[in-house]
Amino acid sequence: MAYPISFPQEQPMVTVTHPKDGLWVIEMHNGDDSRLTHEFIGNAFMPALDAVERHWRDNWRQATQTKNKDGGRGAVVIVGNRKQHKFFSNGLEYERASKDPFFWSKFYDPMVHRLLTFPIPTVAALNGHTFAGAMILSLSCDYRVMVDGSKRNAWMCMNEVQFGAAWPYPFGLVVHAKVTDAQTVRKIALEGHRFTPAEALKCGLVDHIVPGDTEDVLNKAQQVAESVSGHAQAGVWGVIRSDLYASAVKATRRSDYRGRSAAQDDFEAKARL
Repeated sequence: MAYPISFPQEQPMVTVTHPKDGLWVIEMHNGDDSRLTHEFIGNAFMPALDAVERHWRDNWRQATQTKNKDGGRGAVVIVGNRKQHKFFSNGLEYERASKDPFFWSKFYDPMVHRLLTFPIPTVAALNGHTFAGAMILSLSCDYRVMVDGSKRNAWMCMNEVQFGAAWPYPFGLVVHAKVTDAQTVRKIALEGHRFTPAEALKCGLVDHIVPGDTEDVLNKAQQVAESVSGHAQAGVWGVIRSDLYASAVKATRRSDYRGRSAAQDDFEAKARL
């Protein structure tokens, strides 16, 4: 397979590279802030995950058949646009997504499901702000490496409570699957707290913070990926993860989910009270 691979081929929003055996990098570059749009998810990000998995599985099958103890390693790093240092991703195009009743079931939830069940370790290289839907994307990965904010601000934040947007059902399950401290969960969900990199590290939202810019974060993320890539060799990484995060995995597989709005909640309250 020849790299780099771009998705889609015309006006690419994602580029996949394969810097060394057992390591892939997915770069998101849907503009500078890598919004998680319908087109980005359906035409770029999901096909990129497919390409990585296809290549890894070919290698893994060959290693299994030849009993190659050194074969079948694998890990993938996901990074924001490498030509800038401000955003990992600015999250959704909320107005558009909220008007499409099929956005969650056809685009966003399948993306989260894919990450939660991916067969090799996933590392999010947070090279800038990581907001809302992008924070859930990053939490759906196994490891997170974040810029330390010493050169410019970088925050992790779920700010829906501040502009009146209810969380889609799987959001809470992903947060509970990955964040065990109740006070941290409260700050994320009910306060819309903007976590600095140092706060995110202290709370366990990220595993490492790195001084510098995008390439420094990416280099550290690749080191983390390589250090755990051997865990893919037995072929059960995704199977175990699917059971470990079973509630979130099940929720992101639902096709009948419809979100609740503040207006709907108020209407139902009036009927009840």
